[in-house]
Amino acid sequence: MKPLKGIGIALCLTVLCVLAGPTATADDWNLKTVVTFSGPIEVPGVGQHNLPAGTYVFKIFNSQSDRHVVQIFTQNESHLLTTILAIPNYRLKATNKTVITFRERPAGEPEALRAWFYPGRQWGEEFVYERSRALELAKETNTPVLATRIELATAPIEALKTAPVEAVAPTGEPIELAQVVEAPPVAEPTPVAAAEPATLADSLPKTASPLPLIALVGLLMIGAGFAVSAYSKRTMLRK
Repeated sequence: MKPLKGIGIALCLTVLCVLAGPTATADDWNLKTVVTFSGPIEVPGVGQHNLPAGTYVFKIFNSQSDRHVVQIFTQNESHLLTTILAIPNYRLKATNKTVITFRERPAGEPEALRAWFYPGRQWGEEFVYERSRALELAKETNTPVLATRIELATAPIEALKTAPVEAVAPTGEPIELAQVVEAPPVAEPTPVAAAEPATLADSLPKTASPLPLIALVGLLMIGAGFAVSAYSKRTMLRK
């Protein structure tokens, strides 16, 4: 068995994010990223599964319903090299730089593309390999690999939308996807504050305004005044 290298460290890749002002909105939509590799890499569905050292453009396919279909172009974007199926993967901490991860391979073998994280995002793309190749990679790297039974090199995008995806273990047995891709943490429910007990004052009905009562008392006093005045006049006349 050949010795294994570190995960993608020896490849010395350089990742450059496109930040041109006029195309910033478009880049945010399709996550356009320019990537330069100093050595060959293996990607799903390309000829002999290898891309030579060079500069490439990564994009998410420009459709809301296809957010997990990744396309790799030549540097000038004149030629589409491959269209890859991917499953969303989660990382706990976003970075301000593009992160591309690879699978360990024996010395002298091209690094196998594993995942792509766009700057500032916690969600990334975990790449899916054809099942036969996924089984080989799982055995070589002794780690589970995402797999599909369709031929990625020739499959149309419509087929990728419904392609079944599974995870295969180094033993060749299917396993849960959760052993390959990280799910986002479940947010704890916010505790609801207990309602304060109602007081006696809260339970009593509110009384009407005291103004009508005041007016009634005033009228009674005026009437009493007239009555006293009339009584006084009668008393004076009798004398």
